[in-house]
Amino acid sequence: MISRDRLHKLYPNDVDRIEAGVEELLAKYASITPSDKPLSQRDAILITYGDAIRHGDLNPLEALRRFASEHLADAISAVHLLPCFPFTSDDGFSVQDYYQIDPALGDWQDIERLGDSFALMFDAVVNHASQACDWFQGFLAGDPALQDYFVVSDPELDYSSVTRPRALPLLHDYEKADGSTVHVWTTFSRDQVDLNYRSPEVFLQVLDVLLFYISRGARFIRLDAIAFIWKEIGTTCLHLAEAHEIIQLYRHFIERLAPQAVIITETNVPHEENISYFGDGSNEAHMVYNFTLPPLLMHSLHKQDVEVLTSWAQSLKLPSDEVCFFNFTASHDGVGVRPLQGIVSDDEIRELADIAVRHGGFVSMKDNGDGTESPYEINCNYLDFATAPDASTDERIQRFLLTQSVMLAMPGVPGIYYHSLLGSQNDLQAAIDSGINRRVNRAKLQLNELVKEITDETSLRSRVLSRYKAMLDARSSDPAFDPYGRAEYRNEGGVFVIRRDNVTTLHNFTDRHSTVELGTASNDLLTGETLPEHVELGPFEFRWLKQAN
Repeated sequence: MISRDRLHKLYPNDVDRIEAGVEELLAKYASITPSDKPLSQRDAILITYGDAIRHGDLNPLEALRRFASEHLADAISAVHLLPCFPFTSDDGFSVQDYYQIDPALGDWQDIERLGDSFALMFDAVVNHASQACDWFQGFLAGDPALQDYFVVSDPELDYSSVTRPRALPLLHDYEKADGSTVHVWTTFSRDQVDLNYRSPEVFLQVLDVLLFYISRGARFIRLDAIAFIWKEIGTTCLHLAEAHEIIQLYRHFIERLAPQAVIITETNVPHEENISYFGDGSNEAHMVYNFTLPPLLMHSLHKQDVEVLTSWAQSLKLPSDEVCFFNFTASHDGVGVRPLQGIVSDDEIRELADIAVRHGGFVSMKDNGDGTESPYEINCNYLDFATAPDASTDERIQRFLLTQSVMLAMPGVPGIYYHSLLGSQNDLQAAIDSGINRRVNRAKLQLNELVKEITDETSLRSRVLSRYKAMLDARSSDPAFDPYGRAEYRNEGGVFVIRRDNVTTLHNFTDRHSTVELGTASNDLLTGETLPEHVELGPFEFRWLKQAN
C-alpha cells in the first residue's frame, strides 16, 4: 500500500501498469541471493576506474584485480568501479549500454572474478544517457515505445530558475528521422541526454538496470547526479520532492530482493541539501557522500585553523543509526566547493581555488544564471592540493596523510580514490592535452612500474601507501571505528580532536608544536608507543590513541 500511494503521487494514471512491471522485474531477478552482512569498521572502499592499472599482457580489469588482490587485500574490502560500461564521453559518465562491460576493459567474467575477492560498487548513471544509446537513437528514429524516454522542451520557455552545474546550454536540438527538430534537456552536455522520469516506462527501465547490477554482484549502488532527475519548469529542478520519492521507491523495491544492497546518493551540493537524501533514516539513501569534508579539510589545512571544521563536525546529525556518511577526500571529479557555501565566505572559497592553481591544479566554473560564473570544482590531485610543490617530500606526505587520518577516523565508511592511496601527483599534461581539467587526477598507471615503486621503501608511493595501510589496519581492528558509531569533536588550539568510544585521534593542523591533555596514559594504535597523559604533537602530526588499561 505504501508503494502504491507513492506511485500515485508520481504516476496517477499508471499505478497498475507500474505495479505489474515491478512484479515482473522482481520475478526476473528472483535468483538474487540475499545477505545480511552488516557494514563495519572493516569496510573501506577503493574508488577506481576499470583501466586505472594497465599491463600489456592483461585486460585492464584483470590487471586491476591482480594488483588489488596482491597489494591491497589487507587494506580494502570493496572496489568502486567508476562507470565500466560502453560510453561516448565524460570518461564513462555518458553510458551507451547499461548492460555490457566496455570491451576495452574486459567482460562480466572479469567483474565476477574481482567480486570473488572484494565487494563491488557500481555507478548507476541514470539521470542521463549517451545520445548514442539505443534508447535515444530509437527515440530519434520515431519508435513509439521510446517517445517519452527523454525530456523534450520548448526553448522559448523561461529556464532562469534551473540550477546549472556547468556553463553549457540546458537544451540541445536534435533532428529526428522525419526531419523535425526537437529540443532535449541536457543537464551536463550535448552527449548526455536526460531521461524523463515522468514516464512510467523510464521508471521501470531504470529499476531494471539497478536490479541487473545487483544480480551481477553489486553490494553498493552509487546514484550519480540523482538530484537532477525530476524536471519542473519554474523551479530549480534540483532536489525536488519527486526525486526523493523515486529514490525511496527504488529502495523499497530493491529491498524486497536484496536487503543487503547499499544505496549511496551522489549530490555535490551544500551540506543541508546533501543530507536530505537520508530521508527519515530508514527509507532513502543508506549512505550519502560527505561532500563538505574534502574542501573543508583543505580550508582548515591552509588556514591552519580548525575552528570551522570543529563547529561543522559538531553539527553533524543523522536521522537514525541505520545510515552513515560515505567519507572521502578525493575522487575522479575533483573537489567540489559548493558544499562550503554557508560555511565559509565566497572570498575564502576563491582563495582555496587560487591555492589549487598555484599547486598545479585547475578550477572549473559554474554558470550562475546572471551572466557571471563562480568556482564549482577544484581539479587538483589531493596530495598536491595539500602542499606547495616545492615543499619537502616529508612535509608533503605528512600534511596529506593528516587529512586522510581525519577522514578515516570519522564515523562512516571511507571511500579512497586510487591516486590518494597510491601517492600520485598531478598529471598536468593529461589535462592540457585533453582540455579536460578533471584528467589532472585521472592518470592510468602501468602495473610493473607501480609495483616497482611501491616496493621501493624510499619512494613517495611506498611511503604514502605503507602509512595509509597502517591506518586502515588500525581502523579495521578496533570496533571504536564502527561506521554507525558516535563521535565527539573539539578544537585544542589548532588540534582537531575526534573521540570515538575509548579511542581519541589528534590532528595538529598547524606548523607549531602543540600539547594535548588527555588525562590518562594511552597506546598509539599506529606506532605501538605508550604515551603519557600529556601528548606532544609536532607540526601536522597526528596520533590515534587508545586509553591504556
